Amino acid sequence: MPPVVHSFDPPDRFVVGTIGEPGARTFFLQARQGARMVSVSLEKQQVAVLAERMDNLLDELMVDEATRALIPAVAPLDLEDSRPLDQPIEEEFRAGTMTLSWESSDERVVVEVFPFNEAAIITPDQVEEEFTEPEPEEVFLVRITAAHARAFVQRAGAVVEAGRPSCPFCGGPIDPDGHLCVRANGFRRRQ
Repeated sequence: MPPVVHSFDPPDRFVVGTIGEPGARTFFLQARQGARMVSVSLEKQQVAVLAERMDNLLDELMVDEATRALIPAVAPLDLEDSRPLDQPIEEEFRAGTMTLSWESSDERVVVEVFPFNEAAIITPDQVEEEFTEPEPEEVFLVRITAAHARAFVQRAGAVVEAGRPSCPFCGGPIDPDGHLCVRANGFRRRQ
């Protein structure tokens, strides 16, 4: 059976956002086109990597003579979006594998998100074995302009950084009730 494709080409809105307090946040990718909306949950690290790779892709395209004029160096101010996620938020699936590409014929950044599937996890002792990745049941597909991609990167960076502050010594998160820092031999830092 072919997968259900949640396609947004182009979306009216494509953002990353969170629900919950720092330290217990759930991250979502959300696309809306008219009344249709899809929200996919993912990990903070997945958000950070997607934003970083999208930014790198756009930077690489700026170097190419054929695409240089199409790619903004920074996010256009009119595309800044600091609004919260649209409601209601109903998780379609939890993100697993994601792909990112540039479609030159339509001048669009393409983001594909596939559901997490435990059957696709390979253990170190299975690396040499023949493996067929299972077909996904759903796919979240978004095609956006380079300007919208820069705006997505900017917002994603702000959302990731809005969590708990990092310890200047060990880099671990500092909770409101303190932090046991391994680099300070386990002593709590005074506020």
